[in-house]
Amino acid sequence: MNSDRITLPKTGPCRLSNLRLHRSHLGETSGLVFDAEGFARADILLRDGRIEAIEAPGRPDRGEPANDCRGGIAFPAFVDCHTHIDKGHIWPRSPNPNGSFAGALETVVADSRANWSAEDLKPRMEFSLACAYAHGTKALRTHIDSASPQDEISWPVFDTVREEWKGRIDLQGVCLFGIDAARDTEWFDRLSALVARHKGVLGAVTYMVPDLDDMLERLFRKAMDLGLDLDFHADETDDIDAVSLDRIAETALRLGFEGRILVGHCCSLARQPDDRVKATLDKVAEAGLSVVSLPMCNMYLQDRRSDDTTPRWRGVTLLHEMAARGVNVCVASDNTRDPFYAYGDLDVLEVYREATRILHFDHPVADWPASVTANPARAMGLDDAGVLQAGATADLILFRGRGMTELLARPESDRIVIRDGRVIDASLPDYSELDHLMEPESHEH
Repeated sequence: MNSDRITLPKTGPCRLSNLRLHRSHLGETSGLVFDAEGFARADILLRDGRIEAIEAPGRPDRGEPANDCRGGIAFPAFVDCHTHIDKGHIWPRSPNPNGSFAGALETVVADSRANWSAEDLKPRMEFSLACAYAHGTKALRTHIDSASPQDEISWPVFDTVREEWKGRIDLQGVCLFGIDAARDTEWFDRLSALVARHKGVLGAVTYMVPDLDDMLERLFRKAMDLGLDLDFHADETDDIDAVSLDRIAETALRLGFEGRILVGHCCSLARQPDDRVKATLDKVAEAGLSVVSLPMCNMYLQDRRSDDTTPRWRGVTLLHEMAARGVNVCVASDNTRDPFYAYGDLDVLEVYREATRILHFDHPVADWPASVTANPARAMGLDDAGVLQAGATADLILFRGRGMTELLARPESDRIVIRDGRVIDASLPDYSELDHLMEPESHEH
């Protein structure tokens, strides 16, 4: 199956026949027969950029143009709920000196101070979005480093890029700073107002500072005052005493927070005693938190050892235990070609492929495909994303793979991306487009 075999008229009906659709991606499943992996054979009827119907195969031919998809899998367009496109693609000028978390932090701070002007940020952000769009992403949330004075530079650029990409990628922004910085009330109030003005999400990196509960309450109350959602980096460490996920859930319950909360990483949870894990997960479920694991970045950074010995653990959080409690769980790209992760391309299929291997999203496949579609859409508050159903916008991805092993064994670089019922040009931008930002004189620290 290739794009020149798919014909989708601008108006009127057409049919994508002989597809495999996963149960977790469907708003309605009546009349479909599912196999052990959760796939059913189906046809999708499109009309004027929307899904008109999803039908079992063998329905009478109504005369509309049909495209035989040869049993290939179709996913809804991807939703990538945790990225850092302000950092993206700086590796050529600022590589991590030793692959460590500390090395990443130090290198990014130095690069941002030297280089992160509007003229540097905008083309890198746009390059990242072009990659995501070509791979089939419909919506993306990015964290934005927001220490002063970078906040006054990055947020206006983000706002411009979001407007220019409207209709291609739904873009959300989250402020990012170390939670202890919220002690500066004047600065925190100013940043929160900036985030609200740009219709963003309030967020921070949490760690075990002595006044963590007070700082969390400050963020929660500010979000409540301004009507903002919350998004945290939490416990990105192997320290078993890092329990800010528990403190976030506790604060949400105590204050009766009614907005959406997404928490990323939560790595230390996998190292903690079972009784502490159970108590934390019970709170997370009760508080209605969503959790996103970043398997590629966490595998890259966590348990990297200075003595060149082999890492002993995977760095990912307990998504299976969370899902069993009804927690909304996701996986996402995180960093791309920057000091926190030297690789990646904002390809959510790659994320799901690696998550399947690292987090065991198989035996059974169950509802894990929703972790890159419907679940992150729910975490981001998106109504028309992540699900294939009648009435939804026709945003989907057609793959050659006819089952999970075929889908995840190859890169599927010839996938067909359909947006608003039309096949898009899925060509990836060339890295040379960023060469002018990587000249040695532009990044001397």
